[in-house]
Amino acid sequence: MIEVRRSAERGKTAIDWLDSRHSFSFGEYWDSAHMGFGPLRVINEDRVAPGGGFPTHGHRDMEILTWVLDGALAHRDSLGSGAVLHTGELQRMTAGTGIRHSEFNDSQDAPVHFLQIWIQPERTGLAPGYEQRAFDDGEIRNRLRLVASRDGRSGSVSLARDADVYAARLTAGTTLTQPLAPGRRAWLQVARGRVRLGELAFDAGDGAAITGESVVALEAEVDSEVLLFDLA
Repeated sequence: MIEVRRSAERGKTAIDWLDSRHSFSFGEYWDSAHMGFGPLRVINEDRVAPGGGFPTHGHRDMEILTWVLDGALAHRDSLGSGAVLHTGELQRMTAGTGIRHSEFNDSQDAPVHFLQIWIQPERTGLAPGYEQRAFDDGEIRNRLRLVASRDGRSGSVSLARDADVYAARLTAGTTLTQPLAPGRRAWLQVARGRVRLGELAFDAGDGAAITGESVVALEAEVDSEVLLFDLA
């Protein structure tokens, strides 16, 4: 079964420096029908204006992934970690017992466009931690590249959850399949472009909850980028 979550139906936060769309309930946006999907709690698509950003704030007991689509995002946290994320870079922050951080557009001229994802860990009270990995175009071009997993296998970043996260940049006309083991489900998030999932078409910002299926079969109608979450 495939349940569609259209881009236009998402929640929205818009202020002078931020345009954010929420696939699930977040902040002041509340929708009892969209509280998450299994351990997947947040998918926010954020566009931050030049020089804008999130001042220092706190999180706890959450695995937070940031995937940069365009631009550069500067990160600083209370662990002393600091880095700039660019297109195709994934950051994992384990909030655990508590962490404070800030995120700012590293450019004074160009916007930054990224996805921020929250996944509930399998247990609370973990030590805060941080990991970052760059995936070049060749690694994710026309293939579903594992970018995050529980055991950090195949060069992916590690998660405190039985969840496999894949990224792909698809050239128009490319088809890909990904098997789903019995008892697992998946969420597809289209970051850009237009793809088909079976008989259904999905545009940038659209999502799909996939349950009771043995395989995810994708076809790119135009050049596209997607994230696929394989969840226990």
